[in-house]
Amino acid sequence: MSILLVTSSPRGAASHSTRVATDLAQKLLAADPSAKLVVHDLVANPLPHIDPDYATGIYMPAEARSQRQAEVVGVSDAVLDELFAADTIILATGFINFNISSTLKSWIDHVSRSGKTFAYGENGPKGLVTGKKVYIVLASGGIYSEGAAVQMDHAIPYLRGVLAFLGMTDVEVIRVEGVGMGADAVTAALAKATAKVDAIAAAAANADQAAAA
Repeated sequence: MSILLVTSSPRGAASHSTRVATDLAQKLLAADPSAKLVVHDLVANPLPHIDPDYATGIYMPAEARSQRQAEVVGVSDAVLDELFAADTIILATGFINFNISSTLKSWIDHVSRSGKTFAYGENGPKGLVTGKKVYIVLASGGIYSEGAAVQMDHAIPYLRGVLAFLGMTDVEVIRVEGVGMGADAVTAALAKATAKVDAIAAAAANADQAAAA
C-alpha cells in the first residue's frame, strides 16, 4: 500500500489538521509495515497558482510547449504521479474563511485535468482516479458539522464534490472542530479526532490480518 499525505496548514507545528493527519498516516503505516508513505507539504513546497502558460500548455502536445509551459505542466504531472501511485490519500487542511486553504486549492487545480483525471463521454463526465481511499482531516475554530453554522461549511461539500468528480468516492472525514473555543475545547476536539484515527487504524490492521490469513 502507498499512502499520500498532503498537508496545507500555514500554522506549522501548531497545526491541528497536520498533527492529526500525520498521526493517521503513521498509524496506517504501523498497521501495514510494508506500506510506503509520501508526504507533500504544500506550505514548505507550494504549488504555483495556475497561469496562462499552464492553462494553454496542458492542452498542447508536449513537443509544442514552450520551456515555461513545459515547466508548469511538469509540476502538475509530478503531482498526478503522486496521486495515481497512492492507494490511500490523506488531505489535511485548516478551515480558512469557510473553505479549504489556498495551497490545497492549488493542489486540486493541478490534479483536475481533462483527459488525465476526468474525461467527458456520451454519458457525461467520468472520473478516472478510482480505487482510492481518501481521508479528509479538517480543523476549524468553530463547530460546522452541526447547528446553525453548517451552511457556512464550504470545505467538506467542495472536497467531496471535486473528489467524486475525479472518481474518488470512498471518502471519510475526520473533524478537529471547536479549537478556537478554549483549551478544554481543543483537548476534547483532539481526543475525539484521535479516537476516530485509532478506530480507522484498528480496522486497517484487522483487514490486513484477514487478508494474510
